[in-house]
Amino acid sequence: MFRKQECVAMLLAGGQGSRLYALTRNLAKPAVPYGGKYRIIDFPLSNCINSGIETVGVLTQYQPLVLNDYIGSGQPWDLDRMEAGVHVLPPYQRSRGGDWYKGTANAIYQNIAFIERYDPEYVLVLSGDHIYKMDYSKMIEEHKRNKADCTIAVIEVEMSEASRFGILNTKPDGMIYEFDEKPARPKSNLASMGIYVFSWDKLRHYLNQDEENPQSQNDFGRDVLPAMLNKGERMFSYRFSGYWKDVGTIDSLWEANMDLLNPKIPLDLSETDWKIYSRNPGLPPHYLGATAEVQNSMICEGSKIHGKVDFSVLFSGVTVSQGAEVRDSILMPGAKILPGARVNYAIVAENAVIGTDAVVGSRPEESPNLDEWGIAVIAAGINVGSGSVVPSKSMVESDI
Repeated sequence: MFRKQECVAMLLAGGQGSRLYALTRNLAKPAVPYGGKYRIIDFPLSNCINSGIETVGVLTQYQPLVLNDYIGSGQPWDLDRMEAGVHVLPPYQRSRGGDWYKGTANAIYQNIAFIERYDPEYVLVLSGDHIYKMDYSKMIEEHKRNKADCTIAVIEVEMSEASRFGILNTKPDGMIYEFDEKPARPKSNLASMGIYVFSWDKLRHYLNQDEENPQSQNDFGRDVLPAMLNKGERMFSYRFSGYWKDVGTIDSLWEANMDLLNPKIPLDLSETDWKIYSRNPGLPPHYLGATAEVQNSMICEGSKIHGKVDFSVLFSGVTVSQGAEVRDSILMPGAKILPGARVNYAIVAENAVIGTDAVVGSRPEESPNLDEWGIAVIAAGINVGSGSVVPSKSMVESDI
């Protein structure tokens, strides 16, 4: 018997993350490391438990092995509950056959039976590729006050960026009267954050209706939300003003990590009143050798630094050898930078090795054409041979 829950959270974590290229060839986007000792999925999971939401379904599909192992029983997030907790929900075989999740709405539709076990009043739908701290309970309370059928969290973005998002137009009281998914010519800069609260009875009705429509793409932004709006359902926006970053691209992932080094950016992961929980390996403290030079950087447990590190984020178990230089870069767990190597404006993924005197990436001022400059990426487990040169904006997915 499952204990009734007022709200069940459904976390969409099955995306391929194709815009992260080399970083997601063997793992789902929500499992990508972030901020020294976290993975992206730590943020929505921590937000749930901090908001008093005890039941979370994590919908996985693409390369789920690392993500499944990482979530485990949910113990790091206090989600290892007998009658609630976190549940990994991959597509599965049913009596009439099995289907991959065809879209965000279809993923929830295929798990209606899971939601029904808890008989909720509300369902919170979350994305697994955003960095932010948010009290979902406040959004649910506003949903109740408005007697809403659907509430969409929104944030103001630059107009130049608005076409990347679902854009809402609202009345002064926050009621939504227009929704455009990634419009070519956005009418406002009020962007959907991909965070929705639904009254469960309404959502179940529209999921069933959407599934019966052969023309549907089975997507919330393209299909379900416009259908609800066209039927005149009560739909409201919930404004969010804190730090929020969609880390679906190489540039945005790099920027989100660098934001942690900027004291003017309002994202403090050391705060204890809204803690972000993670599954950490429990390594000894980092070590700085006699030849180490470190400035404005984040160095995590188990790292050994003998070279120069400036404005960079180093995860656990990283080695920077004597004579090596790392600037404006992200080194993920277990990365090794050998003597004399130089790493600039790069992301070096887990357990990759940058050989002696190799050069990875370059500084923007060294590029004759800024349009051709960008972050260099070395995929997990790759060996960059001694003396090799990896140009900026490269994606290295095999040993060189």
